[in-house]
Amino acid sequence: MNRAIAPDVSFEPEFVARLTTLFEELIVFNRTLGLKIDEIAATGVAAHIEMRPELIGHFTHRRLHGGVISASLDAMGGIAVMAAIGARHMSESIDARMARFGKLGTIDLRVDYLRPGLGQRFSARAEVMRLGSRVASTRMEFLDAEGRLLSMGSAAYMVS
Repeated sequence: MNRAIAPDVSFEPEFVARLTTLFEELIVFNRTLGLKIDEIAATGVAAHIEMRPELIGHFTHRRLHGGVISASLDAMGGIAVMAAIGARHMSESIDARMARFGKLGTIDLRVDYLRPGLGQRFSARAEVMRLGSRVASTRMEFLDAEGRLLSMGSAAYMVS
């Protein structure tokens, strides 16, 4: 994970809980995907997803649908940006930091599919490469249960 972005920031448990609730429950599509947060840090985020029949893209081989992978990577890039914004504004209240996420939106997303999504559990992680005043750039990875890289992505997000 990128240690260049606020490596010494330690989030309050309430901030982590609220960001987790936002990601896992309030963003309904993430709930549909089954994305679950494993780690939220200023330097990067990690989550996982369990395979379910409704996520299969290739019925014969029981591969994870590519759209699930790309949507997961996009969501991970977004929450990495939220964490980086939260770290940048630690002097503000939790409510003020949470309010900053209202304008966040994907500008560009690139996904490279390297291997088929086979297995029962997958993990995803993301880090912010640059957080500007208007645009953030991220790098993301999607892995199988053994840690093999299945897909990688990069994205740009509008932050203001």
